[in-house]
Amino acid sequence: MGRLKWAAIWITLLSILLKLIGFLRESALAWKFGASEITNGFFLAFTFVTLTVTMVANGFNTVFLPEYLKRRRQKEGREQEAEKDASGILTYSLLFFTVVSLALTFLAPYFVPLVYPGVEGIEKTTTIEITQVFFLFMSFVALSNMLESYLQSLRIFVPTQIAKISGTLFSALFIFWFGDVWGIASVAYGFVFGTLIGAGIQLFYLYRGGFHFRPTLNMDFQFLRMFLWMLLPALLHASVGHLNFFVDKAFATGIEGPAVTYLNNASLLTSIPSTIFSTTLVAIIFTLLSEQSDDLPKFRSTLFSGYQLGVLILLPIAVGLFMVGQPAIAFVYERGQFMPQDTAAVYVALKYYVPTVLLQGLLFISMRAMYARSRGAQILKVSVTTIGLNILLNYLLIDPLGYAGLALSTSLVSLYFFTTLTLVLYKEHGKEELMKIATIFTRGLPPVILMGVVIWLLRTFTPVPDLYSLWDVMISGVTGLVTYVAAVYLFYRSAFDNLMHVLKNRSPGGEEN
Repeated sequence: MGRLKWAAIWITLLSILLKLIGFLRESALAWKFGASEITNGFFLAFTFVTLTVTMVANGFNTVFLPEYLKRRRQKEGREQEAEKDASGILTYSLLFFTVVSLALTFLAPYFVPLVYPGVEGIEKTTTIEITQVFFLFMSFVALSNMLESYLQSLRIFVPTQIAKISGTLFSALFIFWFGDVWGIASVAYGFVFGTLIGAGIQLFYLYRGGFHFRPTLNMDFQFLRMFLWMLLPALLHASVGHLNFFVDKAFATGIEGPAVTYLNNASLLTSIPSTIFSTTLVAIIFTLLSEQSDDLPKFRSTLFSGYQLGVLILLPIAVGLFMVGQPAIAFVYERGQFMPQDTAAVYVALKYYVPTVLLQGLLFISMRAMYARSRGAQILKVSVTTIGLNILLNYLLIDPLGYAGLALSTSLVSLYFFTTLTLVLYKEHGKEELMKIATIFTRGLPPVILMGVVIWLLRTFTPVPDLYSLWDVMISGVTGLVTYVAAVYLFYRSAFDNLMHVLKNRSPGGEEN
């Protein structure tokens, strides 16, 4: 497990660096363009990029990795045949995304107003123009994300993070270099440029790792049919899940002002912890679950450790973000064209998004576990129901709460999705295993409550909130962290020991006694 240990250390550090660079990009966007119809248009267009990334990451990758590992085990001694089949799948996928990319680039002026019926004026023009840029290069975005699963099959994790950093970094740098010339389109061009570099880096490490991609249409078509049979529900699930983002933004376009920008900025901050968690620990856990899919005792132990680590890490972050969210927003965004009233408006949405910090992280674990057990069709059945629920909740909550109602709807849908999917997952593991998951929450709450009380006392009876936003966040955060770690050590020792085991060995420990 030594290789996994160092890989996890590096991808954790690189994930943190990626988010710091993401802060730079968002700060530069806020500084240069503020919160306006132009930023609304950009974020509406960028939703199509995140759809592509989500389809590949949550669709293609979650099917390819376990199926390819099984294929290699079946072809032991004939690994070149498995590699040829993997090359064939990548070739067909690239052809598909290239055709779709060209078609959508041409059709963007027609379907964007249908997806976002509330857009008009400069907001509509910006959305269409940026969407066309993204769609023109969509196949390269898809390639960069597909290569992640090929590298993971070789237990190579770091280049993927470097590729993600490249896209984010250049999207930020292009604001400073070309923002005055290209306007907000400079962010899109920078993202595309960085993505191309990132794909090249991943191809280099894939070749060096022993996988030699050779474009081919000649492969084992029985394996291709089986892969497509698994892939279809996975892609549909990824699309269905992301439809909720389109639904939210379509509702938001009907609200006067930069509601789309406020929701985007708030959801970005709340998504960071679960994203880092999913690209570090969950990536390692998914690899282990895929390898242990035929060994149920080991599978259950790894799954339990994944949930335990998720609650242990993400629950205090959610509480902390709720308590110090406003200074955090001020530090990231409040400069240039982004005003204090914009900070306050973003914090209103952030408070309702906070539950997703925990729920999305745990949902990643449930989904990966089901894909590792080839149960992707069941995920689709559950995820389809979230669309109707989200539309209903948006309709009911937008009038009394405005754009904040859309954030609350997202949290409620996430709660429903995680709860339902986990119940479905544990049908084959029994009620006793499910109750072990419930004990994680009951035993994890006291340390979080104590941490919250200490932070509240600090911010109520000291001048910390009057300090510069960064110092406010750092002092409150460090105080909360020290309190929480000490409380976990005292009240939930088995989870503390498991976390220490992971930090030392980068492999989950056993279940609690």
